[in-house]
Amino acid sequence: MKLSIFGEKYTGQSGIVDLMADLGEALHTRPDMISMGGGNPGRLPEVEALYKNHLVELLETLDGAYNILGKYQSPQGDEVLLKQLAKLLRDEYGWPLTGKNIAISNGGQSAFYVLSNLLAGRFADGSMKQIQFPLVPEYLGYTDAGLEADFFTATRPAIEILDEHVFKYRVDFENMKVTDRTAAFCVSRPTNPTGNVLTDDEIRQLDAIAGENDIPLIIDGAYGTPFPNIIFDEVSPHWSENTILLLSLSKLGLPGVRTGFIVANEEIIQAYANANTILNLACGNVGPAIAGKLFQNREVLEISKNIIMPYYRERAFKTMDWFFESMKDLPMYVHKPEGAIFLWLWFKDLPVSSVRLYEILKQAGVLVIPGHDSFAGLQQPWQHANECIRISYAQDESMVKKGVEIITREVRKLYEQVK
Repeated sequence: MKLSIFGEKYTGQSGIVDLMADLGEALHTRPDMISMGGGNPGRLPEVEALYKNHLVELLETLDGAYNILGKYQSPQGDEVLLKQLAKLLRDEYGWPLTGKNIAISNGGQSAFYVLSNLLAGRFADGSMKQIQFPLVPEYLGYTDAGLEADFFTATRPAIEILDEHVFKYRVDFENMKVTDRTAAFCVSRPTNPTGNVLTDDEIRQLDAIAGENDIPLIIDGAYGTPFPNIIFDEVSPHWSENTILLLSLSKLGLPGVRTGFIVANEEIIQAYANANTILNLACGNVGPAIAGKLFQNREVLEISKNIIMPYYRERAFKTMDWFFESMKDLPMYVHKPEGAIFLWLWFKDLPVSSVRLYEILKQAGVLVIPGHDSFAGLQQPWQHANECIRISYAQDESMVKKGVEIITREVRKLYEQVK
């Protein structure tokens, strides 16, 4: 079969494709595999019961099944739901939003694909624009989103060592350059894969620089505020006319409904809705229907604050302590866990690449994510990118602890081989 340039790009090797393939293998062919690689949220029985009740209520109403399964949404999404979310954000944060500032997407991945290619790539005059990551590592799912080569550019972060085994990435504003090829800034907050949360000052600076250069600031809030609010430190939510905020139901425990939200100025929303109609015709109804129940009486904020966030915060620090106890004599650092559902491990002077470590751990029965695919856009090689892995602590506690033990054992072997 002869493929187009598009076909060759999207059927080739990709970090996100490898990740999903490994998840499928773990689920179906190797049930003994400890899955610490994917972004699947943890199972919280109290939250699952709530969703089940809402879904049953929706289906039992007059025309409930038809409303969810038997008709299309409008291109931008259900108008009532858009107004509900706009009111929630107005009431909670004072943002001047209406339903015209919001659109529904088939998940955050789909939203980023459409938005990034609307803003960057090849233009009619032959010029080329790029999405700029002010700080990497960033989400590996972004890496192959661009239709053009050289679609991303990035700035290497500053690394601050906080104590013997903890560090933090910070935006290196001194070395961050904006050029006439920069189409938009993009950050995730909290950051996937590291659990980093950009400070309020970093976000304000980025928005100011973006505004000065007449480019938008994309903030991927899939793990952030107002839901699922998996942020462990006090930070201020951010939106402005120049901000494109992406939200998602996935980390609320609803990844299967593939529902996201875009909050932006009306011009961006209209452009997105037009493009999304051509690409997807319409978004699914199940996720928005459940979201409508959650937005009523601020229920989504309550479960995020009182159930979801505390679960991940406790698990994050527990898992970090397990690594500290088992690797205290090794040159291992953990990025300060400030949010999301991952720990980012840095093995300084690792004797093999992160890809080789991933293969070793997979053979040993643990799936992790090698770090190299999370540094898209860097113009120069950086050894640090080959010394990091991402692990999820969202799954069953006993399996996570066993995974920590296996990772420690295999990493220790590697360091001992070069002594």
